[in-house]
Amino acid sequence: MKILFLGSSYFSRLVLEKLLKSKHSVCAVITQPDRPSGRGHKLVMTEVKEFALENNIPVYTFEKVNKSMDEVRKIEYDYAITASFGQLLSQEFLDYRPCINVHPSLLPKYRGATPIQTALLNGDEMTGLTIMKVVKAMDAGDILLQRKHEILPEDNTDTLMEKLGKLGGDMAVEAFDLIESGKAKFTPQDEHCATFVKLLNKEDGRLDFNRTAKELVNQFRALGSNPGCYFMVGDKAYKVGGIREEKEIGASIGKIIKSKEWILIACRDHCVQILKLQAPSGKMLNARDFLNGNTFGDDYAG
Repeated sequence: MKILFLGSSYFSRLVLEKLLKSKHSVCAVITQPDRPSGRGHKLVMTEVKEFALENNIPVYTFEKVNKSMDEVRKIEYDYAITASFGQLLSQEFLDYRPCINVHPSLLPKYRGATPIQTALLNGDEMTGLTIMKVVKAMDAGDILLQRKHEILPEDNTDTLMEKLGKLGGDMAVEAFDLIESGKAKFTPQDEHCATFVKLLNKEDGRLDFNRTAKELVNQFRALGSNPGCYFMVGDKAYKVGGIREEKEIGASIGKIIKSKEWILIACRDHCVQILKLQAPSGKMLNARDFLNGNTFGDDYAG
């Protein structure tokens, strides 16, 4: 079967890697255009484009794929698949050739762009992967395959994305095997059970010590790598590079307790230990090294 792959992120790349090793043929890739990144605003290609070029797969970078249907029709493919692509597909695209999607949640739960982060934020112990038909509505298509996957206490967005990306790749291959053999069966989603996730930004990474220690740890698991977690002391933002739950210390919320080797901050129920910290314009350091050269200027975080 000739497959057109649409994706952009590292999650997408993991799915594409599995498809490329299957009996099916990935005839072309559509991904987001190169974007400026870093202080020098150097143009950077997506993870999917980089991998596709390394493996001699034709790549198309449409700013709006829905406005490039004349180019899409020139690609000879039987079926399309999307995985963390970053653009909504028009009905014209969906009517031209059938399309399935790889979504890292147990739909209809967590429709939208941040299902992995949301599962971690909510402290879920179970997530999963869904392969479903793409329709005009957000992640609302009929389900072809679904698998549960345990979330371990040590998982964060990066580790969970890695695991679900590989699982999604295996399931994508299985899905095309079923479609090619004529054995694919699609089941409608229960709309009454649908939940939606929001886009997350830098402000969502701010640690609020009015929350419980467990909630703060889950926030770091979800957002510590991107967009990052931080807390304020006065008008200064301190970026957190590691955090763990600790026992109650009998201090008021936001109180910073320091020794020569550790930093504790009181929260709603007990406290968290800050394992790594970066001062404004500084480097990320472990707590001991940070305390050797930095003072907060205030004893409360917020």
